[in-house]
Amino acid sequence: MAREFTSVGVVGLGTMGAGIVEVFARNGVDVVAVEISDAAVERGRRNLTGSTDRAVARGKLAPADRDALLSRVRFAVGLDALDAVDLVIEAVPERLDLKRPLFAELDRICKPEAILATNTSSLSVTEIAVATERPQQVVGVHFFNPAPVMKLVEVVKTVVTAPDVVTDVQALCARLGKVGVTIGDRAGFIANHLLFGYLNQAVGMVETHYATREDVDAAMKLGGGLPMGPLTLLDLIGLDTAYEILDTMYRRGGRDRRHAPAPLLRQMVTAGLLGRKSGRGFYTYERPGSPKVVPDERTPVVTEAALLDGARTVATVGVVGDGPTATGTVEALARAGYQVVAVARGGEGPVLVRETVTTSLDGEVAADRLDPAGRDAALARITWATALDQLADVDLVVEAVAEELSAKKALLADLDGICKPGVVLATTTASLPVIDLAMATGRPADVVGLHLFDPVPATSLVEIVRTVRTSPEAVATTRALAARLGRTAVLCGDRAGFVVNALLFPYLNDAVRMLEAGYSTPDDIDHAMKLGCGYPTGPFELLDAVGLDVALAVERRLYRELRDPGFAPAPLLEHLVTAGHLGRVSGRGFRDHTPR
Repeated sequence: MAREFTSVGVVGLGTMGAGIVEVFARNGVDVVAVEISDAAVERGRRNLTGSTDRAVARGKLAPADRDALLSRVRFAVGLDALDAVDLVIEAVPERLDLKRPLFAELDRICKPEAILATNTSSLSVTEIAVATERPQQVVGVHFFNPAPVMKLVEVVKTVVTAPDVVTDVQALCARLGKVGVTIGDRAGFIANHLLFGYLNQAVGMVETHYATREDVDAAMKLGGGLPMGPLTLLDLIGLDTAYEILDTMYRRGGRDRRHAPAPLLRQMVTAGLLGRKSGRGFYTYERPGSPKVVPDERTPVVTEAALLDGARTVATVGVVGDGPTATGTVEALARAGYQVVAVARGGEGPVLVRETVTTSLDGEVAADRLDPAGRDAALARITWATALDQLADVDLVVEAVAEELSAKKALLADLDGICKPGVVLATTTASLPVIDLAMATGRPADVVGLHLFDPVPATSLVEIVRTVRTSPEAVATTRALAARLGRTAVLCGDRAGFVVNALLFPYLNDAVRMLEAGYSTPDDIDHAMKLGCGYPTGPFELLDAVGLDVALAVERRLYRELRDPGFAPAPLLEHLVTAGHLGRVSGRGFRDHTPR
């Protein structure tokens, strides 16, 4: 049987340490909360009482339970107060030169059978453990912030951690209502290893002026489904903390360039721009520690009217294609009041497009999101066509045919010869170079990327992709279209993956590499990202849903353009695709599924 922990010590009472104290005390465990001075103890006490008072105010904790919780906590100055506890968890700043001497002192003070745990998020647990005479009783116990809310705990075992220690800590996590994921001692563990490469890449996009901070954050919230944009999250974590984690992972993790801190990050830390805690980071805050963002010199001040200045009048839009993106685009445009010419060529394509759009609109009526009159009006705005010549009089064309370069180039060349001068030709490509498509026409200034996300009627993000030849008028016209559709438009350059896919798919590839290395399992990795980072789906759930062949195609495109070994597709992903294991669509990917 797992041992019973009746008393626990916590060293360091910042936000994380105080949160860990609260977790234990909420679950009936007596806690000795230790800091280095009376002033630090009082700050820690305020952190704890502030958190519990907020829980009471929100109805998450009864006043009597709060009082009982606080009664289980004894505050003290100095490590000597920990001589009788069963377990100590340190939560001091993320510096090895602080943690190693601390553990050596804990080893001297604590009773022989006590377990010593570190809450490090990136440092080597092994290097900390060997500072003691009991390395077999040292383990990583990585809570996530805010500790009372986040369900994940990474239990990090070293090569010398005793199996019974791991078992005892796993049982303790369950007692605390946490999901404990047990892993080896590797830089960044699971969550930070996957998270910080993505965050670092987002910083690089802003640093190179590829996209604005607002657009990068909006893209990942609305297009990636994440609870928070990467730059907002970095401000919350603290840019100094992020820098230290990245630098540690880079040095300990094989010098992967994805973890080499972006130069902008180092510059901001040097300048004291640390995020919310300093009052300014990627955004500016009302005051240090405040979550409220206030305008600064980087806040866009251009009005919507100015953004749309030069936009051409668009009353009729042509859509070419018969897949989900095409049918969704036809529906969204018709509901927004545009006259639409929907072109589906050959076979049963035209009939299927009409049936798909009609069925979708009927579903909206059944769900009370659209009245019958609105459905009928939308359908009346659509002209169903089978030939490109019927696009001769439209004001803008959206091509949404299969993601194949030669097919799209041929289509755009045909449209160039059919459409009147000044008509914007928009491509919905998710990964192909827009400039290659534009140069297949005689009007590259009028070609723009319009990356819509499926299902088009239900999503709120549009990536507008400008090439080096795209005119401001074409961009403004496309922005006006997005605004009328009620979509948030983010503007970016013509690079592989644009914003969302360029940030999302390398993260997914990193997860596959982690599995390939035998470090963890799909279930534990998915748990880590959902419970530790608040992601709506884990990377392997998402890969199976998207399709492993689709993911591989995007990752190959990214690698061909960037030529960075960190973006090379994981061999395991290539092997699964070769074997026909494509995810849900084939019935088997990283997990087995019922074929659709």
